[in-house]
Amino acid sequence: MTAVPTPAARTRGRDAARALAAELSKLVSLPATWLTLGGAAAVNLILTFAFALAGLRGATGTTSAVDIGLASIGYTQAGFVVLGVLAACSEYDGGQIRTTLTAMPRRALQLTAKHLAVVIVVLPAAAITAASGVVVATGVLGDTAAPMTPGRVAGALSGATGCLVLTTSIGTAVGALVRRTLAAVVVLLGYFFVAGPLLRDHTPVARYLPDSAGFALWFPAADEAGAVTPAQGALLLTAWAIVSIVAAVSAYHRRDV
Repeated sequence: MTAVPTPAARTRGRDAARALAAELSKLVSLPATWLTLGGAAAVNLILTFAFALAGLRGATGTTSAVDIGLASIGYTQAGFVVLGVLAACSEYDGGQIRTTLTAMPRRALQLTAKHLAVVIVVLPAAAITAASGVVVATGVLGDTAAPMTPGRVAGALSGATGCLVLTTSIGTAVGALVRRTLAAVVVLLGYFFVAGPLLRDHTPVARYLPDSAGFALWFPAADEAGAVTPAQGALLLTAWAIVSIVAAVSAYHRRDV
C-alpha cells in the first residue's frame, strides 16, 4: 500500500520547489551569469589554442589532446569562482536580500536552493567548456596528437567538469559567508592562484586542499608516491564543498540579514 504524503510534507515540497524556481529565475536573469560564463568559455578556448600551438612545436612535453585541451581549466576556473560569488552576493550588493527573505523566510531552504540552482546552471556550462577545449586541441594537433582511449577522455572530461562545478559551489558558499563580492573574489582567487600554489611547493599536506584536490580530478599525478587519485580528489573536493555550504547555511541562519 502506497503511503500518502502528509499535508506538512506536501507543503515542504511545494516550498522547496518554489524556492528552487525562484533562485533559478534570479540566476538566469542576471546578466553577469552569462557574461561570466561566456567570458570563461572564450578565455578557455584562447588559452587552449595557444597551448595546442605550443604542443605542435614540442614545447608542452606532451601531444595528448586531452592533457593540452584541459590545461587551461586551472585558469578558467577563475571565471566559475567569480560566478559562484556573484550568485551569492548580487542580492547584497543591490539590497534585494530583504525582499528575498520576506518572500522566503526559511533561510536554510533559500540558500540551499540557491546552491542547487547554481549547480543546475553551471553543470552543462562546465561540461561544454571542458569538452570544447579537447575538441580545439584535437583539431589543432591533428595527426600529431597522441592516441586517446575513450575511458581516458571520459574520465578527464568528467573530472574537469566536476572540478568546475564543485569550485563554483565553494565560491557561492564563501560569497554567502563574506557577503561582499570584491572581498570574496579576492579571498578565493588569492587562495587558488597565490596561496595554493605556494603551499603545494612547501608542504605535502597541501595535496588535500581544494585546489590540489580539484587538480587531481582531471590531471592525476603519474605514479607519484602519496599522490591523490582522481577518486580521492573527488571525495576531498566534495567534502570541502559540503563543509563550505554547511558553514554558509549556519552563518546565514544566525544573521539578522
